[in-house]
Amino acid sequence: MTKRALSTDDYDGIRSGIVEVLESARRAAARSVNAVMTASYWEIGRRIVEFEQGGADRAAYGEALLTRLADDLTQRFGRGFGRANLANMRAFYLQWPPGQILQTPSGRLPRDANIQTASGESAATGDAATPPALATLAARFPLPWSAYVRLLSVKSDVARAFYANEALREGWSVRQLDRQVNSQLYERLALSRNKAALVEKAGEPAPGDAMTPEEAIRDPFVLEFLDIKDEYSESDLEDALIHRLADFLLELGDDFAFIGRQRRLRIDDTWFRVDLVFFHRRLKCLVVIDLKVGRFSYADAGQMHLYLNYAREHWMKPGENPPVGLILCAGKGSAEARYALDNLPNKILAAEYQTVLPDEQLIAEELERSRRQLEARRAGSKET
Repeated sequence: MTKRALSTDDYDGIRSGIVEVLESARRAAARSVNAVMTASYWEIGRRIVEFEQGGADRAAYGEALLTRLADDLTQRFGRGFGRANLANMRAFYLQWPPGQILQTPSGRLPRDANIQTASGESAATGDAATPPALATLAARFPLPWSAYVRLLSVKSDVARAFYANEALREGWSVRQLDRQVNSQLYERLALSRNKAALVEKAGEPAPGDAMTPEEAIRDPFVLEFLDIKDEYSESDLEDALIHRLADFLLELGDDFAFIGRQRRLRIDDTWFRVDLVFFHRRLKCLVVIDLKVGRFSYADAGQMHLYLNYAREHWMKPGENPPVGLILCAGKGSAEARYALDNLPNKILAAEYQTVLPDEQLIAEELERSRRQLEARRAGSKET
């Protein structure tokens, strides 16, 4: 029988395929292990809480219990079971109670959702290596443990649910989640235009809901990551944004894709340059951004209108929606912006940017004002 030499291309093809399978399996295994560990931390928190709720005497020994457990568990299992982390596990259980974690969309618990008792017994049967309760719980914790630890500091239940949903939907790393919490993304979105519904409900829009440009573009933007000086030019601002493009995309939102900067266009004998161009996946259109270091002016609207007319004719591809313009400025008067931008043939928005984090007290006051306005609208609608 004649032996045939295996060609390099054939071998490389099967080798790369097998490597991809193994790497995917390892990633899946790592995610599974992490989810089971997170579930075990929740179960540890449950047992600590139930011990403390066993009477006044036990509650009095709560702190002593954590200290003693930390010593014993660290000796046996090593790092990760210090007193602070055990306190996080207890808080984890309290912030994600069984009614929230084990509830299915139908409102019923799955058949294998047997929570183990304090004695470790369970009526369910399953894989010996993974107790059924932990296997069920693991499916309920899609984020890494470090993300849940970061979310523990978010006091509002609704805001915490919002950040958890967005971190999962947009694939945020823990560092990205930390920045979004620190920059008060939830509060800023809740105050922005018609997003007041986020004050009371954290969730994704219904599948059939069409996103509008007003909903897709935030106002204000917080660009504290730029670390630019008090005095800077528009080119300095643009350079800083490009240099920190990953952070800027995080602030813009997951649906934005970077197309280019300083996009040149010629009209008659004059050359113009568009600062930044993005594409928005859900809006299915180009987003043209013009940077202004000063306040918004009605003249800015005219310039953006020119850009959009050109982009519609020369840059828009078949199947796309007309481009949207965003004037990113250091400040704007609401009345001037409304009179300058309303009822234009092109959709143009003006949004403010801040180079420092927003004042927490101001955000809290504005958020409370939004709550009152929302309640007043509801009361009015019920009367009618």
